[in-house]
Amino acid sequence: MTELTLAAAQTIVATALDHCRKGNFKPMSVVVLDARGALKAAASEDGTSLKRAGVAHGKAYGALSLGLGSRSLFKRAKEQPFFIASVTHVAEGALVPVPGGVLIRDAAGALVGVVGISGDTSDNDEAAALAGIAAAGLVGDPGED
Repeated sequence: MTELTLAAAQTIVATALDHCRKGNFKPMSVVVLDARGALKAAASEDGTSLKRAGVAHGKAYGALSLGLGSRSLFKRAKEQPFFIASVTHVAEGALVPVPGGVLIRDAAGALVGVVGISGDTSDNDEAAALAGIAAAGLVGDPGED
């Protein structure tokens, strides 16, 4: 299994934010956690709202907690709202079930971390996360609709 290095996490953040600027997205926050949930890298652009980084963390932590990209959690929230509400409570509120929380896998498919991004539409958040992960030579797993 590949370890998520600080250099890879920093590449994810920098590339994701570059993707956002090129797309003229709203100000963004990016959080990268390793496979055990420890913070590896984070950044918030000028002009983000007060809790934007918390939302990004919730997308990442929720995806990591359930082993599903947050797109899958969004689907579950619609189909099983009581389950997601219960897991949110267990995760001490750190679960945001909308796209933008993308699992990071190595080439063999092993989970090495997760990135959460928030600030624009959920689909744009997710696209920025995937761009950052690819730039680090890793594989993004956003979950399924």
